[in-house]
Amino acid sequence: MGQASAKTLPDEPHRTGHATRAGSGRGGTPASAGDEAWMFQALALAERGRGLVEPNPMVGCVLVKDGREIGRGSHERFGGPHAEVLALEDARRRGESATGATAYVTLEPCSHHGKTPPCADALVEAQIARAVVAMIDPHQRVAGRGAERLREAGIEVALGVCEEHARRLNEPFIKRMTTGLPWVTVKWAATLDGRIATHSGHSQWISSAESRRFVHEIRARVDAVMVGVGTVLADDPRLTARDVEVKRVARRVVVDPELRTPPPSKLALGAGPDDPPVTFGICREIYDGPVQRVKDYAAHGIEIMPLPKRENQYLSLEPLLRHLAGAHNATNVLVEGGASLVGSMLRQGLVDQVLVFVAPKLLGDERATPAVSGLTPGTIDESTQLDLRDVQRIGDDVLLDYRVKDR
Repeated sequence: MGQASAKTLPDEPHRTGHATRAGSGRGGTPASAGDEAWMFQALALAERGRGLVEPNPMVGCVLVKDGREIGRGSHERFGGPHAEVLALEDARRRGESATGATAYVTLEPCSHHGKTPPCADALVEAQIARAVVAMIDPHQRVAGRGAERLREAGIEVALGVCEEHARRLNEPFIKRMTTGLPWVTVKWAATLDGRIATHSGHSQWISSAESRRFVHEIRARVDAVMVGVGTVLADDPRLTARDVEVKRVARRVVVDPELRTPPPSKLALGAGPDDPPVTFGICREIYDGPVQRVKDYAAHGIEIMPLPKRENQYLSLEPLLRHLAGAHNATNVLVEGGASLVGSMLRQGLVDQVLVFVAPKLLGDERATPAVSGLTPGTIDESTQLDLRDVQRIGDDVLLDYRVKDR
């Protein structure tokens, strides 16, 4: 895990928090002394699906019999077989019988027919003796029914082993299932004195080449990359993932209240034929008005999303996020700036994670652009509070990984 590319978001299970200790399986039979070690193996397997299985959760499964592994599997791609089924298939390939085995699963086995048959039924048919489950599935069609199906078949069930790690592994999935909103990660690169550009707007490059590659790796596995119109006007970005393995193609989203993005922009009519799709979030009054650009962009396949204004005249961005989740199955949204958009997202309580690349540079200019603008706390206690989850060095930079605390 020493390479920068190995660190992804949210936190990997073995890097954060404290595991549920052996003997603390809740809602079923007690956990045994070796359960935690096997569950960590299942969590490591689950991590392989990051960027490939969304909007499904990442899941890993290890089958153990007589103290040894007899099969393993992980959910590898959206629409593909689930971890439990692949673990059972692996056991059969090894010439092993799952009868009487223990299944270590990072998420409650599904109990309904979706794109694949119920995994709980597969485990019952395999006649396993015991299931150790890290966490209950928040999906309303499962939510305890999978565990109950196993119990009804006489299978012992232990819940909650390494639950904190399992929940952090699937933070985006849990949020989407419980709120209908995607997981929102805000990232910026800043000098040591917190500036993202000089007073003239120059910002290339504050961060190291290694940090920029890391950002492309994130782009290559999220569902949408969002920027504000100021970033478009200053940089004319493409917002695509380049020179890295692309696990999924991210929709490009521009928050542009007055639709000021010029037609030649790479995110408008200047986009290449193979570039990812684009959504513009604009003010409803502009959408309903006589602006020809709205019609021109829509005619070229650009999605235009009208948004209402809040009392402070800023656009309400929650409807845009709900649209991305509902219409485009977005589980992870990466917000790359600028300062005004980041401030608006924070002010509206829509940010879950903050990634800050701190470069060993100083500007010392009060006119230089800050990372966040538009927040007006009267006291320090009213400021946005963050919880530091991880720190790592990438090239000459330091990456700080935070979660936004609930107020």
